[in-house]
Amino acid sequence: MRLARFKTVRGRLLALLVAIVLPIAFLTAIAAITTYRSVIGSIQSFQIRTAEDFAVRTRVWYRGALRSLLTVGTTLAAVKTSDSDCSQIEREMLTQVVGYRAVHIRMRDGRICSASLEAGIGENELAREVETLKTRPAVQVWGGTELARARYDQITLKGRRYLAVYAQSKTDGAMQDALLLIDPDLLNQVFEVSSADIGLAVALVNRGGDVITSRGPAETDNSWLPAQEIVPVSDAHWEAQNRSGSMRSYAARMVAEPDLYVIASFDDTAEQAARTQFLALLVTPLLTLALLCFVYLRAIDQHCVRWLRGIEAAARARATVSSARAAVAEDMPSDIRSVAEAFNTMVDDQEVRQRRLQTALDDNRFLVRELHHRVKNSLQVVQSYIGLSKRDYRGEARLALADAECRVHVLSAAYRFTLADGEMQPVRVDLFLDDVVTMISNLIRRRDQWVTGKIETVSSLSVDRIIPLGFMIVDVVSRALRSTPDVSIAVLVRDIDDQTIEVMIEADREIAYSEPPKLFAGLLTQIEAVQVKKPERQILGSWRVVHRG
Repeated sequence: MRLARFKTVRGRLLALLVAIVLPIAFLTAIAAITTYRSVIGSIQSFQIRTAEDFAVRTRVWYRGALRSLLTVGTTLAAVKTSDSDCSQIEREMLTQVVGYRAVHIRMRDGRICSASLEAGIGENELAREVETLKTRPAVQVWGGTELARARYDQITLKGRRYLAVYAQSKTDGAMQDALLLIDPDLLNQVFEVSSADIGLAVALVNRGGDVITSRGPAETDNSWLPAQEIVPVSDAHWEAQNRSGSMRSYAARMVAEPDLYVIASFDDTAEQAARTQFLALLVTPLLTLALLCFVYLRAIDQHCVRWLRGIEAAARARATVSSARAAVAEDMPSDIRSVAEAFNTMVDDQEVRQRRLQTALDDNRFLVRELHHRVKNSLQVVQSYIGLSKRDYRGEARLALADAECRVHVLSAAYRFTLADGEMQPVRVDLFLDDVVTMISNLIRRRDQWVTGKIETVSSLSVDRIIPLGFMIVDVVSRALRSTPDVSIAVLVRDIDDQTIEVMIEADREIAYSEPPKLFAGLLTQIEAVQVKKPERQILGSWRVVHRG
């Protein structure tokens, strides 16, 4: 990182701190995210294993029931008993095994062994169920030796629900097929849920969403099941809304393809704990870094920037408060204190030089003012001398002296206005031209002639430009008065915009135009005037002058 890109001490120190903190924060975030993903993966693996564990229990239980059914059928086929005798044997078996409610076995020789502990369920009802289950798809082999072509299902007889295990012999033995009805409560023992698994709910579900048996916080309430059924191909894990609209995590495992599967639902307690751990792992180091940055910035402001700003404030205050000094304190860092003392010493030296310079400037201003006063007084003396000399002449000589007197008056008036307050300053155009027009009217015009002025501006010009402006007006008006008797001439000045004025001289009749002297072009250049109308007929000329405020 190029710290030179940052212009302030605070910026460079902060950039250095950021360059250290950002990699640490990045590594902390990566560690927290990695840990969070690992924990979430472990939680999902546990949920899948839980569903698989219940599926294995269910498979073992069903295979045990199938083995019992095949054992009874094989035994009865080998004994060669009559229908009544084999039914009695089956009844005793049902009595001994809690939860087995009915059994129906058909032999290849036509014998039928049927027994039931349920009133209203006889041989005919069992035979119909056998024919129904015989047409349905058999379960897939889980592994190992295939005992028989089997089908696991649930059926409803006489208003009660039973688990059905149907087996069809695949060998040429004496037994053809068999059906075992089991009370669903017997399967519930397989689905025991530990009291530690508070948020766990598990069920054996048939395709279509029919719950065969379930265990969990609300065994009679199936609202925890997913709103949209997902039958796993082998196993599955997903998150979805349950039937009550809440989000739950689900894991499912196929038990007996294509219909029976185990589904387990989990609350978000474990995920919430993982998120809390993630936030703790992420936020704690970041907060620590943020606190470090805050303390670091406070230290910079307290021990560095504060004193530098004090020196800066003292330097800026020098423009209005001459006595401003940089603060010097005992708790200042030694290097910054040395800078502050050097600044105060420089200010002291500067004040000494300023006092000396001001004294010299005052003396020089006094001399310049006196010089301009002498020039103004000298011009007034010259003007008075010309006025006295004019009395001794007549005709063209008198007009020439009057013209000269008028020009000297322009110089005298310009210096009078520019030194009105004792200092050189711009001259207001309206006041100056009113004075010039009055002087022209008094010195140059004859009794049958008139010179008037209409000055409508409050702009100002420097003395170097106002003098040639006066000369220009005197020259134009003087030539018109000499050439045309009984004429009235008006000097018009108005604002064109905030920075431009227009000066126009016109007569009340047409005047024969005479070429101005060569000096006239020099006057226009000195004024920085632009001629917008050439002399013709009654117009003696029109010029625009930029005064810049």
